[in-house]
Amino acid sequence: MASEQKILLEYLKSKNRKQSKQRTEILELFLKSPRHLTANELYIQVQKHNPAIGFATVYRTLKLLCESGLCREMALEDGVTRYERQQGYEHHDHLVCTKCGKVVEVVDQTIESHQGRLFKKYGFHPQRHRMELYGICKDCVKGEKAG
Repeated sequence: MASEQKILLEYLKSKNRKQSKQRTEILELFLKSPRHLTANELYIQVQKHNPAIGFATVYRTLKLLCESGLCREMALEDGVTRYERQQGYEHHDHLVCTKCGKVVEVVDQTIESHQGRLFKKYGFHPQRHRMELYGICKDCVKGEKAG
């Protein structure tokens, strides 16, 4: 966590902005989350920790985290923007439940090597990619069968 705080601090200095206790708290709570969060979900967690921090502060801090490279926005088909960590994470793809919104990170070397072959076959020079697969998670399928 110290390295992420350092990255944010250096970014803020480069933009002539100050580090605040609130930004540090928001960063710490964001980094502790094991899943992709919406701004509202992070705000709810922040409120439990420090009710004095408003939604606008959480939202602006998320934007700063994106600008600094610590996280990125994920705009999925459901129209809800989620945020995920960038620092210290290997590339991964996502499985997304269309019923409950659950997002599962997956790393699959077969997929990665196939993408490399596709880049080569069609003469593309890779810069980045992302893959999202949509379906219904096993918990939601169980719920449908029970109901």
